Amino acid sequence: MEITLAQLAVQLDGVLLGNDADAVVTGVAGYDTVSAGEVTFVGQARHLAEAEASPALAIIVSQEVTSSVKPVIRVVDPRAGFARALQLFDWRRTPMPGIDPTAHIANSAAIHARAHIGPFASIGEGAVVGDGCIIHAHAVISDHVEIGAETVIHPQVIIYPRCTIGKRVILHGGVVIGADGFGYQPGPDGLVKIPHLGSVVIEDDVEIGANSNVDRATTGQTVIGRGTKIDNLVHIAHNVQIGPHCLIVAQVGIAGSAVLEAGVIVAPQAGVKDHLHIGAGARVAARAGVTRDVHAGATVSGYPAQSHADQLKLEASLRRVPALMATIKQLERQVSALQARIAEE
Repeated sequence: MEITLAQLAVQLDGVLLGNDADAVVTGVAGYDTVSAGEVTFVGQARHLAEAEASPALAIIVSQEVTSSVKPVIRVVDPRAGFARALQLFDWRRTPMPGIDPTAHIANSAAIHARAHIGPFASIGEGAVVGDGCIIHAHAVISDHVEIGAETVIHPQVIIYPRCTIGKRVILHGGVVIGADGFGYQPGPDGLVKIPHLGSVVIEDDVEIGANSNVDRATTGQTVIGRGTKIDNLVHIAHNVQIGPHCLIVAQVGIAGSAVLEAGVIVAPQAGVKDHLHIGAGARVAARAGVTRDVHAGATVSGYPAQSHADQLKLEASLRRVPALMATIKQLERQVSALQARIAEE
C-alpha cells in the first residue's frame, strides 16, 4: 500500500511533528531492524536517541515527546500505535471465497458463500462454516462443528465433533480442539477409559497458538471465554472453564475442571492443579505450580505457589544458606575445641 506520513498519523489518531508530511511510508519495523522509508516506534522516551540514530523515516512516540531530530507521530500509546501501523502493512494475503476442488465437503455441511475452504480440507456432516471464515489447507472440521463468522483455521488444525467455535477466532497450525480428556478409572483388569461425551466451546475473539490442545468435557463443556489469548504448546484439560480476556502463555498446563475467572494471566511453564479456582485478575508467575485456590487480584509464584512477596523472601533466605552453613561449621569447630579444652581441664 502507499500512504504518506500525514495519512499514517490520521490512521493512528496521532499528531505529526516534522516537515515530511508528504513522505511515503514503505513499511513498519522495530528501531533495531528498521530501513530507510520505514516507520518505527519507541515505547519509552529513554530509547528515543536509539531510534533517532536509525535510518527510520519517522518514529511513533508517546505524547511526552515534544521534539526530535526526526519526524514523530505522537500518540497516546506508542505500542498500540505500532500494532495498528503493522496492521496497515500486513502483507499476508486473504484468500478469496470459494471451495478448493480437492477439499472434502460432506453433503449436509453448510458453507457460507463468502467462506474459503483450502486444499484438502475436510468438512464433516452437519458442520456449519460461517460468513467470511477461512479454512486453510488440510484442516479437519469434524461432524456437527459450528464455526462463527470471520474465524481463521490454519493448516493442520483438527476440530473434533460437536465443538463450537465463535466469531473472529484464530486457531494456529496444529491446534487440536475436542480430543478426549485424560480420564481413566482403575479396574480389576487395569485402567478403564472414561468416555468423554461433552464438548468444547471457544467463544468470540479467542486466539490459540500453534500445537495447543483443548480437551472436550467428560459431560458438559470445556469453555474458553471471549477475547482470551492462548500461546503455543498449551494444554487445557477437560471441563476447564477459562473466563474472558485471560492470557495463557507458552507451555502452560491446566488440569481438569480448574476455573480461571476474567483477566487471569498465567506465565510460561506454569501448572494449575485440577478443580482449583483462580480469581479474576490474578497472576501466576512463570514455572509456578498452583496447588490451591488463588484469590482475585493476587500474584503467586514458586512451587507450591504462594504469595509472590513471600516467595521472594524465601528465595532471599535461600541465598543466605551457603554463608549460614559456613558459619555453622565454624561454630561446630569452636565448640569441639572448647569441649576438648574442658575435657583436658
